[in-house]
Formats: sequence, structure tokens, C-alpha cells
Amino acid sequence: MSAEELRSAVLLGPMPKHIAIIMDGNGRWAHARKLGRYQGHRAGVDALRRIMRAGARLEIPILTVYAFSTENWKRPQEEVRALMNLLVEYVDTDSEELLSQDISVNVIGHPEELPLAARQAVHQVCRRTRGRSRRLNVALNYGGRREIIDACRELAAAVHKGELAPEAISEEMFARHLYTAGQPDPDLLIRPSGEMRISNFLLWQLAYTELYVTPVLWPDFDAKHLYEAILAYQSRDRRYGGLSKGQAEDSLC
Repeated sequence: MSAEELRSAVLLGPMPKHIAIIMDGNGRWAHARKLGRYQGHRAGVDALRRIMRAGARLEIPILTVYAFSTENWKRPQEEVRALMNLLVEYVDTDSEELLSQDISVNVIGHPEELPLAARQAVHQVCRRTRGRSRRLNVALNYGGRREIIDACRELAAAVHKGELAPEAISEEMFARHLYTAGQPDPDLLIRPSGEMRISNFLLWQLAYTELYVTPVLWPDFDAKHLYEAILAYQSRDRRYGGLSKGQAEDSLC
């Protein structure tokens, strides 16, 4: 099927309200072409543009992308510097397109620890796009375990001050202290590059998310691959720990 035929098929089914993507495979893509890792990351930015445009055509309300993890600081300084420069470049070149797509950019993680130019770029794009109807969450200097620890510290501080009783802490309250507070959990997680792990990404939020793993490397990922992922999502029976309709009927016999 062509990309347009896939898109038409996708529009017939239930649309995910929140899609999360681990943008993986840039380095392997570059290595296979005997290119530097920087070129792989640049191609990954092009893939993000394609998926943003495809998501806009489908009117997906929320897209969350894993851009830079807390573990990525372990990479060579040259590569980290290149990633930060790409971030600044993306904000400079794509802000107008984000505005035209009615997208509000929200950074989750600890952007205050980024280099100055990257911090300024992040602040600028978040400020310029504030209040738009659709949302792009960019996980920058993000770690799922750190997010949970941050939430625990906030709740512990409230308990210590006498503002909160420990027994009053619920899942709903805990979620309000996560970086994604006020947003629905992802319906679909897409993992390019064939890796079978979630890599410390949205550990709390992915509890009942549908996972879609593809061997396609992120720089090669395009609208057709996005539509295929959504079609796979639409074919699944989301039971959230309960029974499907057929199973429920069988249990009454």
C-alpha cells in the first residue's frame, strides 16, 4: 500500500491521542553509509520533521520524542556538542513551521543543565509556541527513573511540611508530579531500530501503552512507517488488565 492508502486506512480507526517515539538508530544508519555520527543525527532531525508533518495531517494531539537521555552525556564530547548544535539549529529553522502546525513545544527533563545556547533555544521555542492546540514533548536530558525520584521528592517534601498525609498519596496524585502532568499517558510507543527495550523512557507513563517495534532505523522512518504503526495499534484489543468483550461473555457461561 502507498503512504496515502495507509493514511486513508488509518483514518477509519480509533486514533491514538498520544504517541511516544524513541528516536533510535542514527549512529547505525550513518555507520552503514560510512558517514560520521553527526550526519546520522542530522538525518534523524529530517525524520522528525517528516513525522511531525504526518502527525499534523492526522491531527495527533500529543507527540513525545526521546531526544537526549541523562545517559547520553557519556558519549564522546564531540558528539554531545554536535547534538546540542543540532538542537539550536532545529529551533532556529523550524519554529515557524511548528507555529503553522499549531504545535506547542514542551521540554521534559532537566533542560537547565544543557549548555547555554541550547538552554536559550529551548526557552525561546517553548515561549514562542505556548498555548497552541497540539503538543510536542521533547525529552531532553531526560531519565525515567530521575523523573520518578523527582516526583517522590516533591511528595516527600509536602509530607515533611505537614501539607500532605502519606495515606492520601494516590496514583493520580503521583502522576500530577511527573513532567507530563495533566497529559494522558501514551497510547502507542514506537521503537525504531529493532531494540527490545524502553531505555529508561516514561517508565511510569508506559504502564499500559501499546508497544510497536520496527527494524527501520530512525533516519529512514517516514509517514508510511508511522501509518503502519498506528494501524498495528488499531488492530489491538486494549484491555488494561481486564477482559475483552469475548472473554467476558465466556466467563459468564
